[in-house]
This record gives sequence, C-alpha cells and structure tokens, in this order.
Amino acid sequence: MENRPTFLANVDKMIDEAIEAVKIDQNISKILKTCRSVLQVKFPVRIKGKTEIFYGWRAVHSTHRLPAKGGLRYSINVNQEEVEALASLMTFKCAVADIPFGGAKGGLLINPKKYDEESLEKITKKFARELIRRGFLSPSRDVPAPDMGTSQREMGWILDAYKSLKPDDINHMACVTGKPIQHGGIKGRLEATGRGVHQALKEFFRHKKEIYKTNLKGNLNNQKIVIQGFGNVGLNTSKALYDDGARIVAIGEKNGLIINEKGINIHKLIKYKNENNSILNFENAKTIKDSSKIIEIPCDILIPAALENVINTSNVNKVNAKLICEAANGPITYNANKILNDKKITIIPDIYANAGGVAVSYFEWIRNISHIRMGRLNKRYEEHRGQSIVEAINKISSKKLPKNLVDQLVYGANEEDIIASGLEDTMRMALQEILELKNKYKLTNYRVSAYSVALKKIEKSYLELGI
Repeated sequence: MENRPTFLANVDKMIDEAIEAVKIDQNISKILKTCRSVLQVKFPVRIKGKTEIFYGWRAVHSTHRLPAKGGLRYSINVNQEEVEALASLMTFKCAVADIPFGGAKGGLLINPKKYDEESLEKITKKFARELIRRGFLSPSRDVPAPDMGTSQREMGWILDAYKSLKPDDINHMACVTGKPIQHGGIKGRLEATGRGVHQALKEFFRHKKEIYKTNLKGNLNNQKIVIQGFGNVGLNTSKALYDDGARIVAIGEKNGLIINEKGINIHKLIKYKNENNSILNFENAKTIKDSSKIIEIPCDILIPAALENVINTSNVNKVNAKLICEAANGPITYNANKILNDKKITIIPDIYANAGGVAVSYFEWIRNISHIRMGRLNKRYEEHRGQSIVEAINKISSKKLPKNLVDQLVYGANEEDIIASGLEDTMRMALQEILELKNKYKLTNYRVSAYSVALKKIEKSYLELGI
C-alpha cells in the first residue's frame, strides 16, 4: 500500500505546481497556502441521560471575498488537516467558477448513523451555537452547506439555531445553503453537484480538439461511462447523464458494484436502491462484491464520486479509462495524478468538475439576501412578450405556428429554469477560462490549468486591494 501524503499535503503539492507554472508572486504564494483561521470546539451534549463530548472544526482558508463558503461534514474520519485541505479547495473552486466567496470547511467527528433524529438535532444545534458565538457562522462571514453525512435536514436545524441566537438578523435564512425549500432553500440545490459534473462533461465535448487529444471519438452519448459512488453526487451525476442519453455501464458502492455493458437504467436503479438500500443484485446487471474493481473496468470515462485518495499509487496502473472526471473532492493522490498524466489519461479536476454545488449555493444565498424569488419580476413579462410575437407571426403568415413552438415562445422562465441556466453558464464559462489559460501558458494538463486560473484571480485580488 502506498505510504502516501496526507490530503492536505496533496493539495499543497498541486498548488505548488500551479504556482511554478504561471509564476505567481512569491509573497502571494505564501498567503495562498495558509489557512487563515481554524476553530476547534469541544462541547458536551446530554444524550439519553448520558453526557457525550463532541469534537468539531471550522477552517476558513481565505477571506479575500466574503462570506467564506464551504460544507459541514459528519464523519468518523474528520480531522483538522482534512478540514483545512477541503477549505483551501473551496477557495480555488469558488475562484475557478467565478463565485465571489472565500473558502471554508467544517467537520464534526461523529458517526451520524449511531444517533436517532432527536439526538442528532441536539448535537447539530449545539455545534451550530458554538460556531455562531465565535463568528464562524453568519450570512455575511461564513456560510456552511451540506457535505458528507449532512443534508437539508441538518441545514434546517442550523438555521433554527442561528435564528434563535440572532432574532434581529433579517438575513438569517442566508446563514446556510442547501436548506429545505420551504425554509429558504432553492430547487436544484440537492442535485446541483451531480448536474454540474454533467455540464462539465457536456462543455468538454464541445471542444473537438480536446476530445481528439483524449483519444475519444464521437459525442458524450457514444462513451462508456463508469461511476464510483452512488450517494448524492454519484446518483445525480448518473441521473443527469442518463436523462441526456449517456450510457452508464457500471456503478460501484463501498460494498460492491454492478455492470451492464448495454447500459444501466438509472431511474429503475434509484427505485431499486430506495427499496433495498443497496445497488447489488440489480436486474440485468452482473454483481461483483469487490468494490475496488470498479476502476479496472474498461471504459471511456471514469467518474470517481465517492471519497478522497481512492486512486493512488497502489491501484493507479489498473485504471482503464481515457478520461477521468473528478466528481468527488481529491479522489486522486498527487503521485497517482503524475502517473496518469504520464500515461496521457486526461483528468477533469475536482475544483472545476464538482463546482456545481457551490454555484447553486451562491444562487440560493443571493435569493435569501435579496428576499425575492428568482423569476418573480420577469416571468409573466416573458410570457406576454412571447404571446405578442406569436400573434405577430400569425398575422403576417398564412400558416399557423404549431402548438409546441407556441408553447416554447410563450413560456416564462421560472426559478428552476433560471437556476439550471445559471449552472450551465457557470460550468461552460469556467472551462473556457481554463482552456484559454492552458493554451496561453502551454500547460500540460487541466488540473494545473484550473488551479492556475484560481490562483491568478486571487493573486489579482490581493495585489489590487492589498494583503
């Protein structure tokens, strides 16, 4: 097994490579590798008559933009180094996607499956109060979101805790994103990271020269796709790709994987998993109990959508894909990344590919700060204008427009349409910036290019505004 660097060391090495490639100012480089603040809290909670002590962290990597943004994860593997690494990734992810946030991340050392809902609510609200009182959670300074082990439910609890401590803050709903829709959330946030991965791949396949370099042929729907992970990100990536006509031939989870060379019906698989709490033994698919085999399956596109460091020097030579799209955070170690680059396997990096979640979090935060539903001011205007166009065409033409065209013309965009449009635009523009810089500096891979885009933007911010 590889004696590999920590997650934080991996991230630092990737930053160093980009700093050298585009000659970032050395004084700024020191700032970019420094986590501005890390809070550790230890707090007691009385659970079922017994007092337990919980450990939590919140790291803020950069405040060159405010608020800082980043998820809260609940895991037995959470530690300070991991939280710092993820916070720095959030800084660069926001910069790549042109989102005006700094980077942060939080974690609670806990196995959430050990606790019932009532206990988890008590723990979450106590953790939130610890962060709020120390200035590490507010609409203007630091805004968490769901991550591994957390969901809309936990964000709702945090919102309630914040409102109880800050009853006069009219922007209280903006203190977290990824909330339930009825409490200030936004449609599409839950699916945003997976949909963003889909949009990243769609944009990549619009650039024929890049496809040629990757040794792929045809469009996205001609490729054999393998996905590692079927949690929120993996599931929604699969669904978005499948709905767009893509062929997913294998999906893996921690307890095994399924294969069907003709393609897996994702809608049926989602229903099957909900009923059986597993994807194994799914109809018309071969089941393999060894989940590590997922990266060895011959395919065109491999999408790691689970944990960090899953592709490392102990298994990297078993990778059997032409293109890897990182839906998870840091799924490839630095040393494994070098080997894949040497083998000319193209990697669409995490700080770009999975930026859809923070992009839609940004839209949710804007909605909460502005106190207005997106589309409310213009939906009916668009419908009326479309109707006027239809009537004008019908007056000057002897032929009537077919109903499907009329319906499209008189349709006014609702909030979900606007969010989907914003997500697509974010992913398209970000890849175009990455390609532009890649060509300008003659960089060899997308990861260095993506980090370089982020570092250049942050460098400019510091040099213009002062350190």
